[in-house]
Amino acid sequence: MGCDTAVIFAGGRSSRMKQDKALLPFGEEPTLAEFQYRRLQKLFTNVYISSKSNKFNFSAELIEDNYSESSPMVALVSIFETLKVDEVFVLSVDAPFVTEEIIEKLYRDAKKEVDVVVAHSKERIEPLCAIYRRSCLALAIRALKENKHGLQRLFKRLNVQEVNFKEEDSFMNLNYPQDYSDALLRSSIT
Repeated sequence: MGCDTAVIFAGGRSSRMKQDKALLPFGEEPTLAEFQYRRLQKLFTNVYISSKSNKFNFSAELIEDNYSESSPMVALVSIFETLKVDEVFVLSVDAPFVTEEIIEKLYRDAKKEVDVVVAHSKERIEPLCAIYRRSCLALAIRALKENKHGLQRLFKRLNVQEVNFKEEDSFMNLNYPQDYSDALLRSSIT
C-alpha cells in the first residue's frame, strides 16, 4: 500500500453510547480499540491510537492530544505535530466494518497533488476514513486557533479528493447501543 502509518481515532466522548465505545468488547478482542488495532497491524507498518489518555489494556503506541479541547481536528493536528510523517491513514474506532479493500482503493485511487483523500459512501463523506497529508497541517492549526473543529469545514479550504464507494454498511458507525448490538450480531454472522 502507499503509506506505512495508520491512526485509530479513539478519543471521542461516546455520549450517545453512554459508555466509552472504544472499550466495548468486539469480535475476538476484549475491546473495539484492540479489534481495530490488530486489524490495521496487518495492513500498516506503524499503527497508533489517538486518544486523550491511555485507557487501554493492551500494548499500543499512543498519540495523546496536544490540546485541551476534544475533537477530530485536535487529534489530526496532534498526530502531525507528534509524528514525522508526510501522510497518515485515519480510521474511527467505531467503524469496524471498513474493509481492507476500501483502504486499498483509497490508496490506489489517491492523487499525489491533494491534501486529503477521503472515502465517500453512498450517503455521505467519511472524514474518519481518509488519508491525510502534512500539507493540510497549517490550515488545520489555523482552524483550531479560530475554534473551528469540524473536519468537513476544513475540507472547504483544502484540495480534497473524494473516492466514491457504493457500500453503506461498511461505513456503519457504532454511535448508539442499538448500533453496537446490530454490529455484534453482524460480526457473529460474517
